[in-house]
Amino acid sequence: MTTASMDGSGTVVGQTALSEVVECLRRHRPVFHSEADLQHSFARVLWELAPEVRPRLEVPQRVSGKAEYLDLLCLGPSTRTAIEFKYFTRSWRGKAGSPAEDYALKAHAATDLARLNFVRDIARLERFCRRSDQNGLALMLTNEPSLWTPPGAGRRRTRDHDFRIHHGRELTGTLLWAEGSYEPNTCVLRGVYPLAWEPYTELGGPGGEFRYLAVFVSPLTDETGDQSASA
Repeated sequence: MTTASMDGSGTVVGQTALSEVVECLRRHRPVFHSEADLQHSFARVLWELAPEVRPRLEVPQRVSGKAEYLDLLCLGPSTRTAIEFKYFTRSWRGKAGSPAEDYALKAHAATDLARLNFVRDIARLERFCRRSDQNGLALMLTNEPSLWTPPGAGRRRTRDHDFRIHHGRELTGTLLWAEGSYEPNTCVLRGVYPLAWEPYTELGGPGGEFRYLAVFVSPLTDETGDQSASA
């Protein structure tokens, strides 16, 4: 396996730290109306911080002759970052931002599918980042504590057990849905991804705490090699 010099861990297009983007984003947008709202706002903040970076939404990526659409492709002077977003919410109503806006977030009940789809994003990025100048980022923002909280001791095994994304978990290898009884949901990850949730905003009331999870995928230039990344 040959890893390109553009590791990109923790940065977008190898130059702008994700932590800097998030800090600027949370000041302007403590909460979002939708996933599309998050995508657009992230792209705008990135452009403000690094005007030389050209963000492009919903860009087709061709893998094995098939087109898959990427949420955001960030084009830098010499490197690129592919980004997939997930915005999973529980119910929350309130005012936020300056000037204040009214928000009414709906509850997305299927946390097991939220985990599955986030892991699928990582797998997609592994496919997309097969060029030496492109890394990937899977980013989830949520106010659903069960996503970042480890399951309690003695809790029965659930069908999404392998897809748990709580703080301190590590994702790698072959992940089976319902212990392999539903093969279409099997995910295979080449990389090793330690998961660390970070605070985003605290807006008060039930559902008012938001955290985010960021997983970086390094470029892969050898079709048969392993891949490493950091969260």
